[in-house]
Formats: sequence, C-alpha cells, structure tokens
Amino acid sequence: MNLILFIGVLVLISFLLSPRTRSADGFFKGFSDNGAPPSLWTLILSQVTTWIFARSLMNAAILGYYYGVVGALAYAAYYLSFLTGGMIIDRIRFEHGCTSIQDFLRNHFGRLGTGTYNIVVAVRLLSEVFANLLVIGVLFGTAGSNAYTLGVIGIALLTLGYSMLGGLRASLRTDVFQTVVLFAVLLLLLLQTLTGAEFSFAAVLGSSPDPTSPGWVLLAVAMLQIWSYPMHDPVMMDRGFLADRATTRRSFLHATWISIIGILIFGLLGVHAGLFKAEGEALVATLTRLFGEPTMLLFNAALVVSALSTLDSTFSSASKLAVVDMRLAAQHPNNGRIAMALFLIGGLLFLFLGSEDLFAAVAVSGTASMFLAPVVFFCILGKRRVARWAYALTFCCAMVAGAVYMLEAGGVIALMEPLFGVSHKYAKLLILCVGVLAVGSTAFALGLRSVELRPGEEMA
Repeated sequence: MNLILFIGVLVLISFLLSPRTRSADGFFKGFSDNGAPPSLWTLILSQVTTWIFARSLMNAAILGYYYGVVGALAYAAYYLSFLTGGMIIDRIRFEHGCTSIQDFLRNHFGRLGTGTYNIVVAVRLLSEVFANLLVIGVLFGTAGSNAYTLGVIGIALLTLGYSMLGGLRASLRTDVFQTVVLFAVLLLLLLQTLTGAEFSFAAVLGSSPDPTSPGWVLLAVAMLQIWSYPMHDPVMMDRGFLADRATTRRSFLHATWISIIGILIFGLLGVHAGLFKAEGEALVATLTRLFGEPTMLLFNAALVVSALSTLDSTFSSASKLAVVDMRLAAQHPNNGRIAMALFLIGGLLFLFLGSEDLFAAVAVSGTASMFLAPVVFFCILGKRRVARWAYALTFCCAMVAGAVYMLEAGGVIALMEPLFGVSHKYAKLLILCVGVLAVGSTAFALGLRSVELRPGEEMA
C-alpha cells in the first residue's frame, strides 16, 4: 500500500509538471514556449535519469550479487557511453554539419543507412518499454497474476498520459523532478547499507577474487560495446541535438560521473547482499532478510522512479523517430501522440509474449549495435567515405551475432561451446562482439573510398 501511495504521488506530480504542448518544436525538441532550448542542468538530470533505467538498477544489483564488485563495475562501465556518445554527437553536429544520426547515415549510406538504423532503434525503444514494465510488474505480483497485469497496464497508461501532454518538453521537466527523487532514495539506500552491522568495505573489495570470473569478461564486453552502444540509443542521442556546443559537451561529461555513482550504489547493495546469500536464494529474498521491509520499500521506490523516467523519455523518442526521423506523418504533436500509443502497444506485446531475461535485452541490443562501431571509427572520427557493401556486410554480421547470442542464451542452439570451448554466456558474448568488430573493421578498411567528405553531401 505504501508503494502504491508513492506511485500515485509521483504520477500526480508528473502530470502537474507536464505542460500541454501544441508546437512541434516543443513536442519533438523540448523547446519552451519562447523557443529556448533546455538548460544545462535540465539536460544533465534528464540524461542521468533516463539512462538509469529500472532494469539497469536491477542488472547492477544482480551482477553484483552473483559476481561481486567486478559485476557492478562491469555494468557501471556501460555508462562511459556518455563520453563516447558525447564525442559522437559533437563530431556529427559540429564537424560533419548534420542535424541527426539519420542525417549523417543518409549522407554516407543513403536509404540503406537510415533504413537499417531505424529498424534497430525501433526495436531498442520497444525493448525499453517492455523491460521497464517488466520490472514494475514484478513489484505488484508474480508474472501472469492479475496484480501483475493490472500494475503493468496501469503504470503504462498513466505514464503514457502525461507523456502525451507535452512530448519531449514534458519528459525533460519531469526528468528533473524524478532525478531528485531517485537520488534521494539512492542516498538513503546507501546510508542503510554502509551503516549495517555486517557491512565491510574490505569484503566488498575482495568479493571478486577469481580472475576468470564472468564479471571480468562482461567488463571487457562493456569496453567494446560503449563505442557503438550510445549511437543506437535515441534517448541519449536526441538530447545531444538540443543545446549549443558548450552546453551539450558539459551535459554529457557531468552525466557520466553522476550516473556511474547512481549505478554503483545499487551495485554495492547487490555485492553486500551476495556476501550473505544462502544457497539458492534470490537477490530480493536476501535483501529482505538483511534489511527488512522499510529498506525494500526504498529499493522498490527507486525502481519505480527510474522506470517512469525512462518510459516517458522512450515515448518521446519514439514519437520523434516515427514522425521526424522516419517522416511517417506530418510533424504535428497529435501524430507524435499516436506514435507513442503504438509503441506502448508494441512494448506490451513484447512483455506478455517475449523473453523475461533482463540482461539478454541489453546484451542483444548491444551486440546488434556493433555494426555502428566501424562507422564511428572510419566515418565519424576518420572522416572517410566507405562503400555501402561494407556497411551492409557489417550490419548483417551484427544481426547474426545478436541472433546467435539470443538463441544460445535461450538454449535453442549450442554452437559456441563446440567451436570455441566456452560455456558461459558472457564468454560467448565477448567472442561474438570481437568477431563483429573484426569483420566490420576489415570490411570498412577494404571499402574505403577516396571521396572527400563535405558536410551535407550525399554519396552517390
């Protein structure tokens, strides 16, 4: 009941903060009524809370629970994507003269570039909807129960409601409020953890003694994926095209360290719980036994806040993708609202029919995005033209790798262990990522063209 009351107050304030936006610039770009872009701290707090998803907090805690401190560090490493993402946006906007990721890919690879990218981004947004609603659902009851179903649909509709009011402008305004609430809750959780009678920094730091632990492998995967991962995340990319160069750079820089701190707090909670887990005991059961119901209320409250902030940002990015980037309808707020509703329906279908492995969604998405890594190295940073066949080959390779990982994780196929002698899913994931990067980089090197890049030019 306390959690329901908390959710009610949170949603009510979010509705009150969401303006009724009538202009396309306000709905799709987040501009104010007088045409001003969002301020520095609005961007920073929005970036932070939209990337600290509900599933991210759960993943950080779960990885810390099973693999110790290196598990938490491995997931926190993904947040270095703010640094690589900020660099990507800075080069695309201010050196290549493009107004969006799609604009850049269209200039280099034509419809092939935009079409493949939009497909991956759309799937990414759908996965964000279902994964965050999944976390919300389990707070209300077991999967498939009436409480679970009603909780998921209720939160989904309420979030869609205030998102429809103001689009990206509403998302930015509510993100600021939601970030303050989230970090207040995280600090309370940190205080509860550090003041616990059984807490030991030495034990936490020594919780990953095995150098062959899957946590170390996942850390290596993260360091490979951060070069492409941010580019396929429209929530992050959209916020990089709103303000001037100095404001944008500073927003990405500060979002990096703030979000890493937030993730590590939840990871620390998981690491501490993992030191005292009983055989076969799940994370939530261990935390409840160690800290009691009041702390678990804070734990669940953090998940709810992060889920709401990510969902409203996902809806605003989905509307921009469909209306502005894919040009499926006229740039009017009502068309954006229709797109939001359609993405919610798609996300609910994913949820009730799809996978329940939270990390699988991240891993498959990250692996699929690696077709963009050679684009970053050769085209964005290197300022070189590359033949379309190289891009197409790299895209196909990344899609196959993502499918192989998903099928291996689901036990449908078993190819990796006979071929490479590895059994853990993260070791398989590392091999797939290295393979995509190797094939893609080789293809791009062979496909280099001597045409000089000129901003706004489209390759013939």
